[in-house]
This record gives sequence, C-alpha cells and structure tokens, in this order.
Amino acid sequence: MSSSTDRFARTAGRVAARQDARAAKLAKEVRDFVQPRGDERALDVGTGAGALAFALAPLVREVVGLDPVPELLELARARARPNTEFVAGDGTALPFPDASFDLAGTHRTLHHIAQPDRVVAELAQVTRPGGRVLVVDQLAPADSAAAATLHEFEAVRDPSHTRLLTDRELRELFAVHGLSLVRDRHEEEHRDLSAYLDLAACEGDRRARAEALAAADERILDAPVGWYLLERS
Repeated sequence: MSSSTDRFARTAGRVAARQDARAAKLAKEVRDFVQPRGDERALDVGTGAGALAFALAPLVREVVGLDPVPELLELARARARPNTEFVAGDGTALPFPDASFDLAGTHRTLHHIAQPDRVVAELAQVTRPGGRVLVVDQLAPADSAAAATLHEFEAVRDPSHTRLLTDRELRELFAVHGLSLVRDRHEEEHRDLSAYLDLAACEGDRRARAEALAAADERILDAPVGWYLLERS
C-alpha cells in the first residue's frame, strides 16, 4: 500500500467527519461555481468519502465517484444517494471510455499524486468535447522560498503529500491538455493547527516538527485554494 492510501485508510473516519461538517458549505460553493444544467453525467476523481460527489448529486443526473482507498469508499457507499455510484480506481488511469462524462472533477487531490499531469490528462480524456472539468486544490506560493517552507511543513504533517502546484503551473497543465478556462476564483483558508495535524494523524516527532515549522512561519496556516472550471475543446 502506498503512503497515500495507507494514510487515508488510517484516517478515513476523520476525513468523513470533516467532510460532513463542511458539506453544506461545499454544496453551496459547487452550485454557485459550477452552475450545472442538471442533466450531466458527472465524475469525481479522488472522491474519498464522497465530498464532491455528494455536493454535485442534487445538481446533476448522476455522479460516479472513484477512489483507490477501500476504507473511504466504504464510507461513501454508506452515504450513497440514488444517483451516486462509487468505484475503486486510479485517477492516473481511469477505467472509463473516452468522452463518457459531461462533467469531471477532482477536489483537493492533486497534491497527493506524484504525477498530477496524468490526472488532468485523464479528466480531459473522459470528458466529452464541450464538457466541463472542475479542479480544486491548495496552491503553492509563487515565491520559491515560501513554497519550499510550506512543502516541508505539509510533508512532515502528512506522508501522503507530494507537491503543491502554483496557479501558473496548473494553468499550464490545463492548456497542454486542451482545457480552456471558463472561470476561476481563489480563496484564503485559515487552518487551526491542532485540528489540521489531527486530521492527518500527525503524532510524535512529526507533530513536534510540524508545530515548530508553524511557529516559525505562521503564514503556513493560511492556505490559498484555487477553483478552476474548464471546458474541454
């Protein structure tokens, strides 16, 4: 089991509890930002316990959620709605035909994946021409020193973390894979240190190191998050 799947297997209950606490806020954000027509077949890659899938479910015809972690899928299926389905799979090699979705998205997953470009490529591949792709993720600072400090903190906190991308890097990925920007927005998310460490089961020496890094640079806890709605050409 990879470090990413192992971490999420161990913390599945915490992930689901956080999802439930934020469900109403996410549902409103998704409705306002994506503005679906209502007849879409949608895909949520890296669904976890189903956060994005459940936000989309009242807004579209059907949603398929995909994740590699059985423990998270079990929690998603326990919450299933009539128009949701949850399947095991890898976001870098989607088990779906080309152009089989009207809307495909991924919510706060790219920084856990060693090759995020492959996920973006797969999202584009399974979306029909003229369909939409939604990408939401925490962003790396444009300043390289600040990005390095944040990366160190996130890697100490969470062994599933790989690398945050900058806004510019994400836009370049989208362009490479034939995705044109429809709209975007950035938000600043302040995190409570103790709760954020608990979410990743960060304990012992790793927790002490993460706390020291946060104390040395409090900007670590102010996380910019980018939302991007794109159209497949």
